[in-house]
Amino acid sequence: MTNTLTPAPTPEVVAPRMGTSAWGRIAICIAIALPAVVFRIGGFAPDPVVDLLVFGGAVVAASFLLAWAAEAAQKDIAGALAIAILALIAVLPEYAVDLYYAFRSGYDPSYEQFAAANMTGSNRLLLGFGWPLVVIISLLVARRYVRLGSLPAAVTRVLSLERSSRLDIGFLALLALVAFLIPLMRSIPMWFGFVLLAAFVWYLWRASKVSDDDEDDEQMVGMAGNIASMPQRARRWTIATLFVVAAAVILSSAEPFADALVQSGSALGIDSYFLVQWLAPLATEAPEFIVAALFALRGMGGAAIGTLIASKVNQWSLLVGSLPIAHVLGGGTSGGLPLDGRQVEEFMLTASQTVLGVAIIIALRFHRWSAIGLTALFAVQFFVTDTNGRWVLSIVHLVAAVVVSWINRREIVPTVTAPFRRAGRG
Repeated sequence: MTNTLTPAPTPEVVAPRMGTSAWGRIAICIAIALPAVVFRIGGFAPDPVVDLLVFGGAVVAASFLLAWAAEAAQKDIAGALAIAILALIAVLPEYAVDLYYAFRSGYDPSYEQFAAANMTGSNRLLLGFGWPLVVIISLLVARRYVRLGSLPAAVTRVLSLERSSRLDIGFLALLALVAFLIPLMRSIPMWFGFVLLAAFVWYLWRASKVSDDDEDDEQMVGMAGNIASMPQRARRWTIATLFVVAAAVILSSAEPFADALVQSGSALGIDSYFLVQWLAPLATEAPEFIVAALFALRGMGGAAIGTLIASKVNQWSLLVGSLPIAHVLGGGTSGGLPLDGRQVEEFMLTASQTVLGVAIIIALRFHRWSAIGLTALFAVQFFVTDTNGRWVLSIVHLVAAVVVSWINRREIVPTVTAPFRRAGRG
């Protein structure tokens, strides 16, 4: 049983065609992105803070276009593969920024410290804030159905995941364990990057083979619903156009946005590393969080958390695997991406948090107290900033993961072996 709730049918849930308000939202996003296009074409760079606002706004606006198009695309792509593709597209803005830092670090050593900062920040933000957010929303939505007497009270305490999520969790578990090699090697070698890229291809192939019998024929609402309700030909052209426009804005804005983040730190008296690690992910992850939150609000808690789990798999495989390649293409000669002491501890903390997250969801259940605990540990890291404290916090995550894994020990083997089984389900 999953926590995918089915609201009572309502007439005209999806409009027969795109309404004026829907086109208006798209127009607003394009209007927000337009100044960045003008700045880019005209070569304007008046001030680091102004550049940060202009190009950051463009990235956020384009991210919303991507999210709407990606969700609507599920009309034509079904099952676990749709979730995987949606998760991949939703994090493209983050990839553009992070890969720029990695590429530039190849010829500018001062950028090596930023090469993986965006990845570790967004990765921890996704698990420490994103996962708990959709769980809490899902459980609050479930309360309404409990009051109506259509669901038992237990669904307000625990979110049950779709059985098809076992495949994603299995991949994430394996990637989390492999991730500990990075702080041990103090670098991300090229060969290791290719291994992670191969893991991502394997993941997509396995996801394409999974069918989810629990999946309901849910109607889309909001912007995605407006786009999905269009006739097939018009829908596909609209989705393709949104993808192209959004991708063009993101690719043209990624470099000046990334540089503005670094330069704004000095201008504002804020640690540039902090801005790169946390402000950039807030901008690039916002649409993804909103898509997941909308799923949860519609009673589709399993799909919501499934999207964010798939994003974690994408980050630990495709994104991390691409960083050393981008570094070498930018002129790096070390055969991979070197990491300094700060990056090593950041990867250690990120990997240990991921292991704890896997331990929590490995039984396909997400308790509300687990969501609260993850959020609390995520918040603590902003107060524990010294190296020794970060290592202690990493150990706390690992100890908690061992305890939770022992409680869920019967589910470990079925989940970890899911990527290797013909049917990637439990």
